Amino acid sequence: MKRTSLIIGFPVVLGLIAFIILLMNFYKPYTGPEVQFTINPGEGFSSVNAKLINKNIITSPRLFHRYTQFKEKMTALKAGTYNIPSGVTMGDVLMILTEGTPILAKITIPEGKNMYEIAKMFEEKEFVSSKEFISLCKSPELIKMMGISAPSLEGYLFPETYMFAPGSSAKDIILTMLNQYKAQTKELDFSKTNLTPHQVVTLASIVEKETGAKWERPLIAGVYLNRLKKRMRLQADPTTIYGIWEQYNGNLKRKHLLQKTPYNTYKISGLPLGPIANPSLAAIKAVLEPEDHNYIYFVSKNDGTHVFTSTYKEHLKAVDYWQRNRRNRQGKSWRDLKQ
Repeated sequence: MKRTSLIIGFPVVLGLIAFIILLMNFYKPYTGPEVQFTINPGEGFSSVNAKLINKNIITSPRLFHRYTQFKEKMTALKAGTYNIPSGVTMGDVLMILTEGTPILAKITIPEGKNMYEIAKMFEEKEFVSSKEFISLCKSPELIKMMGISAPSLEGYLFPETYMFAPGSSAKDIILTMLNQYKAQTKELDFSKTNLTPHQVVTLASIVEKETGAKWERPLIAGVYLNRLKKRMRLQADPTTIYGIWEQYNGNLKRKHLLQKTPYNTYKISGLPLGPIANPSLAAIKAVLEPEDHNYIYFVSKNDGTHVFTSTYKEHLKAVDYWQRNRRNRQGKSWRDLKQ
């Protein structure tokens, strides 16, 4: 009888010892220095598990596998780069990789950049490909979601400094920018003007591109609104450039001004088909609250500011002085402006 008890008891003791060892391994903390650990987009659990043991972050890939199964988180690992501090257990590691916040990368989108320029910026920062970004900006589904009648989401990718997790999808990035536009403009009163909200953004994008001086925005908006009232063509160079953007080499020629596109305001009346860039909140406000004046012309002073005139005769004088006089063009740049 005693021998039988010993036979039965021995496996129990072994099992208990094995269980204690498992517990000790599970709760054994990572003792290395704080380390960054990356899960790539689409990377499976087996690959992540192998990397964790190779970096000595966990003590047992089998135990980590079983624990992850038990917690039903085999497919819950999130792509991104995470800080793994010293002293964490395997349970802590799983929590970090499934519920933690990845290290975020910063990107600043300047005011007045168009979607092609923004796409290139994201590609250069190795977030997403430019081609995929542009394709989604032209997605009928996303355009419909915004409730706009235009061939793209141009104008609604709000210029701002963003923090994105590495591996963020192009769609997530675009939706974040669209939501930021909604958040920034929700308090604006678009009923102040006869323009539709989309037309306001379209005109704001032109205003944004036409001046490097922030204080000129309401003046510029007033000029274009005066032109619209008089049924004059806007004749804005930036709209012409946008209409040929994918073929444009940086040199605007007379032939371009004569080329009819839905954006060339030298050849079409009224506003272009849609925005030509993504305007700042200040540019949108300038269209909603333009400066009241009689100006219908303006000429660059070659430093980011302009001379405004009410008659064509005054306009020609300004052109002669500021554009045809070489001395008034030399050594000046909008970059010298004090904002």
